[in-house]
Amino acid sequence: MFAVHFLENKNVLLTQLLRTVPEEGEAIKIKGLKGTVAKVTNVDEKNVHVQVVLEKVNKNKQAALDPSKKKKR
Repeated sequence: MFAVHFLENKNVLLTQLLRTVPEEGEAIKIKGLKGTVAKVTNVDEKNVHVQVVLEKVNKNKQAALDPSKKKKR
């Protein structure tokens, strides 16, 4: 069992106790956000740091989908 710390830049996103460590380039989903594993670093026997690159989320996605649903005055 490994204590896996998922990091984005220097921010800790998630810490999990896992049986297997994710590999570089593997697709991963954390807190509903999609991303990929950039780098895996073994700190010691049981601790592992995993650098994650998350995809940017478009917040205006709903407005861009259907402009006909705007309120009419």
